[in-house]
Amino acid sequence: MSSFWNPGEPPAVLVTPPTPLEDTPGAFARTVMEDLRAVQRNDPAARGAVEILTAYPGLHAIWVHRLANKLWHRELTTTARLLSHFGRAMTGVEIHPGATIGQRVFIDHGMGVVVGETAIIGDDCLIYKGVVLGGTSLERQKRHPTLGRGVVVGSNACILGNIAVGDGARVGSGSVVIRDVPAGATAVGVPSRIVSTTGRHAPLDHADLPDPVASVLRSLLHDLEGLTERIARLESGVDRTGEDGPEAALSDVRRELADVFSEDLD
Repeated sequence: MSSFWNPGEPPAVLVTPPTPLEDTPGAFARTVMEDLRAVQRNDPAARGAVEILTAYPGLHAIWVHRLANKLWHRELTTTARLLSHFGRAMTGVEIHPGATIGQRVFIDHGMGVVVGETAIIGDDCLIYKGVVLGGTSLERQKRHPTLGRGVVVGSNACILGNIAVGDGARVGSGSVVIRDVPAGATAVGVPSRIVSTTGRHAPLDHADLPDPVASVLRSLLHDLEGLTERIARLESGVDRTGEDGPEAALSDVRRELADVFSEDLD
């Protein structure tokens, strides 16, 4: 496991560390079988083992990374980088050999995925094309994201910095995540906002993601309509013949506005 993972410093959200790969006789075959099942479980287009073994670049990228990661931890850093560079050219997926990736991780389609050196990806994660797990610091420290177990990251999403995405969380397509995402939550938008905490391992409906900006605009329009109606009622009741009429009406409007905004703040 990467030296950047420090179990003595628990993350702000629930994150299960990835399971280290076994280095025993027969472990390789079991790992390959688990990878094949992960593809079949997450991609309805998968037809059979031969097709998965030969035509899934995301799977090939994971296998190349596992070998490069072993070389990286044996201090063969240049060889590891060359191998990861070959994997990038072959699959379109760029994974730094220092990154830590758990078991049964599936990169669907794969093209354009970038995983930084200190990134950690937990078991059973599903990552779609164009995802970036990037850094925001130039210092040699943990500067890339940590994904918990069973995280789903939609196409072209960017998760930036040393942040944690909790177990079973979901990141919507095209989102930019710069803050921790609680376990089981759904984050969407630029920058992302938490729009759902419906529970872990719920499916990510890419075609029906909530829009937090639109929700705020609808709320503002609703309040504006209410204010317009109140002002119209006040104007219709103003006695313009009296000297105190305009001042009294203005005072009433101010009170009405104060009441509306105090209700919103509460």
